[in-house]
Amino acid sequence: MDRSSPSPSVVAPSPERDWWLRVLLVLQAPRAVFVALRDDSEDAAGYRSEPVLAILLLAGMAGVLSTGAAGRLMDDQDYDAVLVAIWAFVGGGLYGAAGYWALGGLLHRSLRALGSTGSYRRARHLLAFACVPVALSLAVWPVKLALFHGDVFRSGGSDSGAGGAFFALVEVGFVAWTVALLAIGVRAIQNWTWGRSAAAVAGALVLPVAFALVAGAR
Repeated sequence: MDRSSPSPSVVAPSPERDWWLRVLLVLQAPRAVFVALRDDSEDAAGYRSEPVLAILLLAGMAGVLSTGAAGRLMDDQDYDAVLVAIWAFVGGGLYGAAGYWALGGLLHRSLRALGSTGSYRRARHLLAFACVPVALSLAVWPVKLALFHGDVFRSGGSDSGAGGAFFALVEVGFVAWTVALLAIGVRAIQNWTWGRSAAAVAGALVLPVAFALVAGAR
């Protein structure tokens, strides 16, 4: 009689799961994540498409909630919490998609100008994973709402003082983190020097930053 125990089934590694794990890993060990982006095959791009979509939606929501338009939504009496949530979700999707294609295109052109032969798709995926800190900044919003309630969506509310300025600095910190990850990603994928990587990132961001400064001055 064979009394040996049956061998446990071996679970095959899932490439899709690996990419979901890399969404969090990029905050701790970004180089390893960006090196994995060197594989730009159709299969590899397909495996990471859902994580990229999720990052874009969350980062887009964080981005649209930080705009001046969001801070005036409840000046209109027709807006309530439900409508604000719908606005943030729909607007965040559009905002994230626009940034993904436009900023991804600028990054691709900047990389190509400095000698990269990588694809537009890889540049977009690099941008998406670099935006994880911006997506993470959504976690600040429950605290902000607990402190200021609906005033965060009204002009001249209680968030217009020092407390609001503090949260604005926190948002800037998340954006700076994203820019740093973008430079790390370029260096990891291209195996470039820090100077060349920083130049590629600067070339991609100069127009968006100029536009933001002009829009903020109005």
